[in-house]
Amino acid sequence: MHLAIVIPCYNEADRFPFSLYKDFLIKDALKEALLVFVNDGSKDRTFKILKNLQSQFAKQVELINLPTNQGKGNAVRAGVLHVLHTKDKVNKIAFLDADLATSLDECLELSKKVKNDILLVFGSRIKKLDNEINRKLYRHLLGRVIATAISHSLELSVYDTQCGCKVFSKATAQIVFKDTFISKWLFDVEIFFKLKEKYSIALIKKNIKEIPLKRWADCSGSKISITYSLKVWYDLHKIKKQYAK
Repeated sequence: MHLAIVIPCYNEADRFPFSLYKDFLIKDALKEALLVFVNDGSKDRTFKILKNLQSQFAKQVELINLPTNQGKGNAVRAGVLHVLHTKDKVNKIAFLDADLATSLDECLELSKKVKNDILLVFGSRIKKLDNEINRKLYRHLLGRVIATAISHSLELSVYDTQCGCKVFSKATAQIVFKDTFISKWLFDVEIFFKLKEKYSIALIKKNIKEIPLKRWADCSGSKISITYSLKVWYDLHKIKKQYAK
């Protein structure tokens, strides 16, 4: 397996798409992807569900259990470090939201664009004539305000830093996930700030690719609410202050 997909999970029991994961793993006869689930201190049946999936696909699924909630960024980091330390043959590492708003198949397709000098490929929820992006209107509008502020702070023309599907080269993952993340709500933004510390703007524009997704859908039970907008401004300020040092 050359691709590992890290999937952070926190209290996902009531909306975990077990059958979609099972279908993908059965279909993945060539074992192109290793799924690394990180149970981030869940208080419901999430860990039990993940153990069940792992028991059925022991060679394709690995499970990390964090006893206390660390936040999405550091949960992803735990999974990435596990892959870096134990999977020599893996040369691409992705992370994906557990609800599969972006499908495993699409993540696999995006991973094929990480080659040669490409550092990172990430999905983008840009609506086009030939794709299907289903997002609640208030979340889309709120997201655009936040995304514009983020793009301005980064000084990069990124449409969608927050889409939960990103694929890194192994070398890029080693850089991005070396240190812990300071933000609970905007860890995706921190990824770009970390890359700006390492690489020039010109190189980032050349070797990081934002790819419009073919399909994306808001899933029921999403934990992000209106209060999210109040928290992200504080986190964005905190990140800018940290990486301005």
